[in-house]
Amino acid sequence: MMPSSTTDHASAASIPNLKDRIPKLEPRRRRQTPANPTPYPSTPALPAPPAGTNSATQASWEFKTPSRRILSPHDHELFQSSQTAELIQAWIFGIADAVVDTPCSAVKDADLTPTVQSILSILDEAETFVSRSPPDEQGGSRFGNKAFRGFLDLARDVSPRWHRQMGVPSDAAIDEASTYLDHSFGNKNRIDYGSGHELNFFMWLLCLYQLHLIEPSTDFKPLALRVFPRYLALMRIVQLSYYLEPAGSHGVWGLDDYQFLPFLFGASQLLHHPYITPRAIHQDLMLEEHGDEFLYLNQVSFVNSTKTVKGLRWHSPMLDDISSSRSWSKIDGGMRRMFVAEVLGKLPVMQHFLFGSLIPAAENMGTDEEAGASEDAAEVTQHEHDHAKHGDGTGWGDCCGIKVPSSIAAAQEMKKRGQGQSLRRIPFD
Repeated sequence: MMPSSTTDHASAASIPNLKDRIPKLEPRRRRQTPANPTPYPSTPALPAPPAGTNSATQASWEFKTPSRRILSPHDHELFQSSQTAELIQAWIFGIADAVVDTPCSAVKDADLTPTVQSILSILDEAETFVSRSPPDEQGGSRFGNKAFRGFLDLARDVSPRWHRQMGVPSDAAIDEASTYLDHSFGNKNRIDYGSGHELNFFMWLLCLYQLHLIEPSTDFKPLALRVFPRYLALMRIVQLSYYLEPAGSHGVWGLDDYQFLPFLFGASQLLHHPYITPRAIHQDLMLEEHGDEFLYLNQVSFVNSTKTVKGLRWHSPMLDDISSSRSWSKIDGGMRRMFVAEVLGKLPVMQHFLFGSLIPAAENMGTDEEAGASEDAAEVTQHEHDHAKHGDGTGWGDCCGIKVPSSIAAAQEMKKRGQGQSLRRIPFD
């Protein structure tokens, strides 16, 4: 008979050593998010304005009435590699750089130069035209109100006077610069408005720089933090009054139906803010307290006020996604990258861009005769082509101005019917 100790020893030897079979516990490594291979675009040096465009020598400068010159993908490629594309990028990014970590209240009345004061007066007077051309009764229609054309006519009629008050003596210079201002309020034929019209406003300001009326060192901050908010306030009144349709809107999958630059300049304002984080756009109290100081928060607040459902995740999912970024520096770089890729880099957007002598077209781009007499004339015929060439046939191409009812109009009509006191919540939110 085997001794007990021997039996116990044999039993212990038959038990497998689980220590070697249990996997070693190691801290989980955070999965790296794929890096965007496209670097953040830099700010090119802003060239000095042409010597021949100041008030004393304008008579010898050959001004041109701006017209469309990007008529084909080849023209667009020429533009993208041109000095004009670099000039536009230097202008927009230079203004953004000037407002880094700067709230709107930092610009005082004493900081406003005569040119900036004149621009603010122009925008104030333009607002009065809304009451002089009141919207027509449309029976609850959410599409653009034709009375908007009367507003544009009033603005164009006084535009020469506005420019003379700013010190532009030459009629040819006024004709060129005022074209950009006229196109910054929206499209007369389509009764719509979008980021391309917003860009025209800043191209008008660029023309004033080229005419030696704007000085970057003193005017960049006031342009972004006093002039631009006043322009936004005007255009919101116009949008709410005339139900302007969103030009080229991507619906909820766009950044915003109408604006882009408030997010670019606003991200620069918040670049190193000590406590306002990207997630702050979901906090109503934060938007209320700081919306007047920061363009990004102010635009989000306005977007929220014009929607018929509650929650960024439902009506503005791109803004909702961006809010998950860890820092404003990432958003700032992303907005600059988006401006280059989605504005300057998109043919459907840039085909409506206007070129003259102050913002010149690249050599060998489409001619004035090919472009037509004006952009407005081109709008009438731009859809006379075969849509079959757009590809899979599942929708319209970006070239086509399919009328899209305004979300602002929907919200305003709800308020008229007494249904706009509170936003609808999605049932499964």
